[in-house]
Amino acid sequence: MTVTAPAPTTRTIGLRHGLRVTVQEFGENRDGTGVLVLHGGAGPRSVAGFAAGLSQHAHVVVPTHPGFDGTARPDDLDTVADLASSYLDLLDELGLHGVMVVGSSVGGWIAAEMALRDTGSRISALVLLGSTGITSEPPLEIANPAVLGPVRTGELAFHNPDLRPDPTALGDEQKAVMAANQRTLAVYAGDPFCHDPKLRSRLHRVTVPVLVLAGEQDGIVPLEYGRALADSFPRATFRPVPEAGHFPHIEQPGAVFAAIGDFVGAEVTPDGE
Repeated sequence: MTVTAPAPTTRTIGLRHGLRVTVQEFGENRDGTGVLVLHGGAGPRSVAGFAAGLSQHAHVVVPTHPGFDGTARPDDLDTVADLASSYLDLLDELGLHGVMVVGSSVGGWIAAEMALRDTGSRISALVLLGSTGITSEPPLEIANPAVLGPVRTGELAFHNPDLRPDPTALGDEQKAVMAANQRTLAVYAGDPFCHDPKLRSRLHRVTVPVLVLAGEQDGIVPLEYGRALADSFPRATFRPVPEAGHFPHIEQPGAVFAAIGDFVGAEVTPDGE
């Protein structure tokens, strides 16, 4: 029997210093715990189906990074670290604890930065999907969609050709949104693109369990980059996902959900709590 996920609700939440963040919420907040899902440069639509699936098991919150999908971005909100601090404020505002933070691509970088700053111990685990953020050794290049263009980006991002977006099928409004999202990504991702050369040396301070999932055919972030990222944490599990590119949660959702379930059972709630 197929279980239909409830439709998400959308609202805008005011945080400290006047920042307002638009969030989608999936499922019910019954006990003050939840999952925070952070999208990458492809925008919140790239994690919506995944969030709906997670909501069968938990309350799920998906913020839209300010500046994406037509939302406002204050001029002084211009780094991944700024987003990480803001999303910790969001967890405070929502009163959530025991939060699993799931990040896709640059969302994984934000998740790692959140864990480094989590003085309130609200985060219980990280799940990183095709994540960026570190300088690997030896250095591995992260592909920049702004340089590649939409066609080549789709070829590198998706193993399954049927899932690659067709730019010629997009209307002018959709193209404008995508272009604006790429400009916002460039602001947050910075230079060097999509990584902080100092981050890897700090990740030993992240004490919560971490699951790193990487598509075996990811042409945006190389598979070995994911291994290097996992090796940077003291409590990390690395799982390659076959027949998947940069979005394993889209191409192989069953494998991703199974890996998360195993991870939660073994590392997050090993006593079955």
